[in-house]
Amino acid sequence: MSFERSNIANMQGYVPGEQPKQDNVIKLNTNENPYPASPQVQAALEGIRLNDLRLYPQALAKNFRQVAAERHGVKEENIIPTNGGDELLRLALTTFADSGEIIATTQPSYSLYPVLACIQDCNLIEIPLLDDWSMPEDFIDQLNSLQAKMCLLVNPHAPTGKLITVDSIKKIASNFPGVLIIDEAYVDFVDPSESYNCVPLIREYENILILRTLSKGYSLAGLRFGYGIAHKTLANPMMFKTRDSYNTDHIAQKLATAALQARDYVEANWETIRNSRTKLTDALNQLGLVTGSSQTNFVLSQVPAEPGAEALYAALQERNILVRYFRQPRLEDKLRISIGSEQENAALITAITEIVAGQAPRV
Repeated sequence: MSFERSNIANMQGYVPGEQPKQDNVIKLNTNENPYPASPQVQAALEGIRLNDLRLYPQALAKNFRQVAAERHGVKEENIIPTNGGDELLRLALTTFADSGEIIATTQPSYSLYPVLACIQDCNLIEIPLLDDWSMPEDFIDQLNSLQAKMCLLVNPHAPTGKLITVDSIKKIASNFPGVLIIDEAYVDFVDPSESYNCVPLIREYENILILRTLSKGYSLAGLRFGYGIAHKTLANPMMFKTRDSYNTDHIAQKLATAALQARDYVEANWETIRNSRTKLTDALNQLGLVTGSSQTNFVLSQVPAEPGAEALYAALQERNILVRYFRQPRLEDKLRISIGSEQENAALITAITEIVAGQAPRV
């Protein structure tokens, strides 16, 4: 006998990136930041008092919301703190999408979206990107012909690293009557020359919900802290009706607040990663792995038929180097590679060079 709802019984769960079983592994498969969080976060962690943990945390994470609002030039009412960005996604579907309604996204996209849609018993429709991974010109028409209740867009895009412009997002928001979620998990790594900033759009468009996370840019993947930025029309029901009580804990609130206040440290970190991204992209292209430009902390590389993407993934794994391989349409010949430290990136290039050349040494 099964006690699951039928849609849960029939669905497949999210498959996370592989976690290493030993310490001597170069982990380039889950887009973590290769550098530690700021000294301000360390100080905040050391300042945690054991006695404070017997009390419930601030239910609305007021201190964090104040700092985040100041950081983004919005009001406290526009900030929705969550237990990781993934909780914000689940919360949005719970709040705004009825069972049987259509959720739209691109193909390919973040592999958690289909899982969340299934849990909510919604129909997920994936609109294919063009061959160069750009949006189809009739994307808005397709959204509206589907009568989608919600559209989920990762920007910069995962797994390709492409960036949708602010003007393009404004056009979608203006012509789409549903909720438009802009998943900006990787926004901190966008080149400043792009002048990308969607936050001001929430004043003009009540249907935009922006997702932010501290996992990538702030080196806090292990903390699980994210937040949404939205007009109060979207924010209020999520904050005061459907959000779990005390959804972010005392320690997480303290460390997340400290992280946002360490601007100089994190901006230098982002610049280091952008520079490493350029070097790694060039090196991969020189090895024959076609790697386009990226605005994230990872690159997507097309692997030649010899050795092939899956074989290269396995060969790197044997050398204790983890990258991400997706057994999905349009991605079977590609690997997604997180930007590591300079030493990790150099070890990766050495390993790929050996594998392509058919050499035997192992790391």
